[in-house]
Amino acid sequence: MGFEQLAELRDRLRAQAEQSRPAKPESKPKPKAKRTAAPKQRREPVSPEVEIIWRLQKHFPLAFPRNPAPKVPLKQGIFEDAQQHLEVLGTTAEQLKQAIGSWCSGGRYWACMVENAARVDLQGQPVGEVTAAQALHARKLASRRAREQAQERKAKRPQPAATATEAVEEPAATPD
Repeated sequence: MGFEQLAELRDRLRAQAEQSRPAKPESKPKPKAKRTAAPKQRREPVSPEVEIIWRLQKHFPLAFPRNPAPKVPLKQGIFEDAQQHLEVLGTTAEQLKQAIGSWCSGGRYWACMVENAARVDLQGQPVGEVTAAQALHARKLASRRAREQAQERKAKRPQPAATATEAVEEPAATPD
């Protein structure tokens, strides 16, 4: 089907759609009201760590990929490299340290820490590899977090009500 035939088909379909619409009664056009600026939607305040992570993702997308992309193992000493960009990131060294610590302390990061995986610098260039000991440490952290979360879920579950026989206490035996 050629371009002209597609254009003709489109025009026919538009005409059919207009004919099938109910006719609107003619009315005077209403004067448009002046639009005032819509109030900005307030978003929930976020922690400074999250704000800094957003900035890191903006300036260094290969080292700090956005979800759902998997995280990548960062170069050891990435904090020292990132400190050189404090002014661009608009943050303090302490806030940057907390943000990078937060980035590296989650399941997505621990999942990327597999043996021989390439570690990357701020520009995403490989500058080392994850050792077997580091990969093992990441797996241990992930399993510890999973156990803790399972215990928290178990603690939050409602406890079953005691049965009637358990609720009735037997009188204590008195010495004769």
